[in-house]
Amino acid sequence: MHIHRRNFLIGTGIAAGSLALPRFAIAQGGKRPSITIAVQQISNSASLEPLREQSNVGERTFSFLYEGLIMRNRQGKMEPIPGLATAWKRINERTVELTLRPGVKFHNGDEMTADDVVFTFSRERMFGPDYDISSNKTLFANVVVRDSIEGKALPPEVMAVAKRSWPALEKVEAVDKYTVRFVNRTPDVTMEGRIARYGSEIISRRGFEEAKTWIDWARKPITTGPYKVREFKPDQELILEAHDEYWGGRPPLETVRMMVVPEIASRVNGLFSGQFDFICDMPPDQIPGIEKNAKFEVQGGLIANHRLTVFDKHHPQLIDPRIRQALTHAIDRQAIVDSLWAGRTRVPAGLQWEFYGPMFVEGWTVPEFNPQKAKDLVKAAGYKGDPIPFRVLNNYYTNQVSTAQILLEMWRQAGLNVQIEMKENWQQIFENNGQRAVRDWSNSAPFTDPVSSIVNQHGPNGQQQQAKEWSNDEMNKLSVAMETEVDMGRRKAMFRRMLEICEREDPAYTVLHQNATFTAKRKDIQWKSAPAFAMDFRDHNFKIS
Repeated sequence: MHIHRRNFLIGTGIAAGSLALPRFAIAQGGKRPSITIAVQQISNSASLEPLREQSNVGERTFSFLYEGLIMRNRQGKMEPIPGLATAWKRINERTVELTLRPGVKFHNGDEMTADDVVFTFSRERMFGPDYDISSNKTLFANVVVRDSIEGKALPPEVMAVAKRSWPALEKVEAVDKYTVRFVNRTPDVTMEGRIARYGSEIISRRGFEEAKTWIDWARKPITTGPYKVREFKPDQELILEAHDEYWGGRPPLETVRMMVVPEIASRVNGLFSGQFDFICDMPPDQIPGIEKNAKFEVQGGLIANHRLTVFDKHHPQLIDPRIRQALTHAIDRQAIVDSLWAGRTRVPAGLQWEFYGPMFVEGWTVPEFNPQKAKDLVKAAGYKGDPIPFRVLNNYYTNQVSTAQILLEMWRQAGLNVQIEMKENWQQIFENNGQRAVRDWSNSAPFTDPVSSIVNQHGPNGQQQQAKEWSNDEMNKLSVAMETEVDMGRRKAMFRRMLEICEREDPAYTVLHQNATFTAKRKDIQWKSAPAFAMDFRDHNFKIS
């Protein structure tokens, strides 16, 4: 796997002011330090359950708590490496066998065994009691209504995400205490990727069963990661403490405190004052100011995530695909990259990544910036200037509001009356009240195959169709076929046709740019960022100079 990446480790120049000694120091007797991280949000769903919180902020939070059987090398090129499994092998086109790592301890002290792995992928925890493994029917579910779940019932979006992640999982079975087999109902060349993907992390069976309610579980999960939950206050803070029986070695930090600080200026000021040790989601225009202070540095760069604008084709003004096509051709994406990102990101080749390897469609591009073509499409569609709502959050994504304002002006120049509607949360963004037309989003690729992104998010079980925004019969047939096809040449042809449908003919979305994430920190802390939202604070990646 290869992911383009840039690190910004300059951090030189005259300090903007003097600071006190670090808030923490290695105390006598080897007491470990604690750190505070300021983030834009901890969890949109007010839970710590990956099957409910499929988000950028969730990926960062859960990297402290959860681990999969197959993991990704966050200090390398995000290639697959042994995790809770030490080895894996293909038995046939439908079966993968994994050897579990012995001696792994959950946060409650129990040893992880095959029984926990089997339970992790069970109906009770993931798919629900009525799950039909033979069905390809889309499980419709809107974005979460936070605390609406009572008792141990699974939230509907958990089952929807499980179906999206594992569309044809027949069973996970224990061969012995330290061996498991994943058996798919159909052939699937991507099973190893699905095992490694976000949402397939292993949990404690006893921890789940002993929780009084699903909400209790989801706010204090029992997992295997280097840190465990001490206290969680949704929308405020999450306090994690070291899991000293961690299989990967004693964690270097006593506690990690994540604080919700939505305002960029407050995060920066908190870093300078010593209130925070790390601050996340820094816009590029803030980097020079931070780096002028010799006590701080900024790390980060491109990640496997693309920023999108997404369409609801059922809105009266977007039913005609020519209007959606016009929206795509009116965008000068390079201008956004240059003006808002200082060239620190790029315009990619549509919804794909080079680490797809042989599945990468060479020569494919995003729709060309062609204002005249956009105007001609608007005229041909007979558009009369009626408002087109554009739902936007207040900088949930880096530069989100500024990007929306630039898009608005580009669309107006093409004759499209797009109007920004600021929303407070994702529930309001997804609300299906007949006024949903255009919204912001991002898509990641959890593993090295197109089904991890275009099918996962825009296919029949993807969130866009689960939210009833968009559907296309040919795309859906291709999605089902691609998930079972084993010939890579035919799979690549299917993927190219999906791109043609979703980005050209019947636009479901349009890619704006590849995403990048930047983290500012104290320079005396030796720590390396990953090409992902996830943060690694294990023993090999933290030291105070």
